[in-house]
Amino acid sequence: MSKKLVFAFLVALFILHQDFWLRDNASLVLGFIPASLAYHMVFTVLAALGWYLVVRFAWPHFPEEDEEGRAEQ
Repeated sequence: MSKKLVFAFLVALFILHQDFWLRDNASLVLGFIPASLAYHMVFTVLAALGWYLVVRFAWPHFPEEDEEGRAEQ
């Protein structure tokens, strides 16, 4: 998976976070969860997935510092 695809996923999440289409929706999901809350529950899971993808595929790789170098500083 490329960094561009991860970035596009995060941009899509940013756009989808503006859920203006559910503001006046009073329907219930599963009979007890308001539609807007259910949407944000799914959004939260997708945001966690997005951060996992960032850490897994788009995080910069730094060479490991050796233990002796840190002890001298």
